[in-house]
Amino acid sequence: LFQPAVSVGNVGQLAIDLVISTLDMTKVGYFYTDCLVPMVGNNPYATAEENSTELSINAEVYSLPSKKLVVLQIRSPFIKNKYRPFCEALLSWVKGSRCARVVVLSSSHAYQRDDEQLLGTPLRYLLTPDLEKAVGGLMQELNWKEMEKVAAYPGISETDKVLHIPGGGITKLLFTESCSKGIQMAVLLKFCSEGDNIPDAFVLVNYLNEWLQLVKSEVNSSSQWKIPSSWRLLFGSGLPPALF
Repeated sequence: LFQPAVSVGNVGQLAIDLVISTLDMTKVGYFYTDCLVPMVGNNPYATAEENSTELSINAEVYSLPSKKLVVLQIRSPFIKNKYRPFCEALLSWVKGSRCARVVVLSSSHAYQRDDEQLLGTPLRYLLTPDLEKAVGGLMQELNWKEMEKVAAYPGISETDKVLHIPGGGITKLLFTESCSKGIQMAVLLKFCSEGDNIPDAFVLVNYLNEWLQLVKSEVNSSSQWKIPSSWRLLFGSGLPPALF
């Protein structure tokens, strides 16, 4: 199961858009919840006039049986104080559906990095203990950087370290709950700032692809992903027509 966190720049959601569009995934259902702001809109992955008027809502499920892949796309923000009920419902569904693994695509405020996080790549990962046993060695081979813990009391004590994901929305709660419930979950995230976050989405989805090889890697890593038709309306598109 792939899913985004509703986090800074909506980077996870944009990256999930690229996965759904590129793999031509089929919508198979909805994730009904009262924890998200209600919304409805046209089909964001329309390919022709015939399917452009299909309706989409705030949380939908897509499937690709050939890759044993399910994607939950979230399109609206959370209602205040509804983070925990949503996490409980989601993880209950994950266990009930017997999802082997969960991958959460997320982001965190670039301006709140500590000194160590300013070094090197802006990409980080987290693995629950159950998934660490299975793929921890591969992450080392890929030379990926695990999300650093930061001082709980900066400037006062540097010995007490905690996981801190500012701007990450439900990311930390989902991860910590999955650790305690024995769920195999990976979090892939990028440090970024609000703005035109389409480039951040490409970087994050390429990071995912480096691990799971969803599509064949190319020299021009942007051209391997199919841009959803709805992106024409984002930030004045900001993308050359050749990408559509």
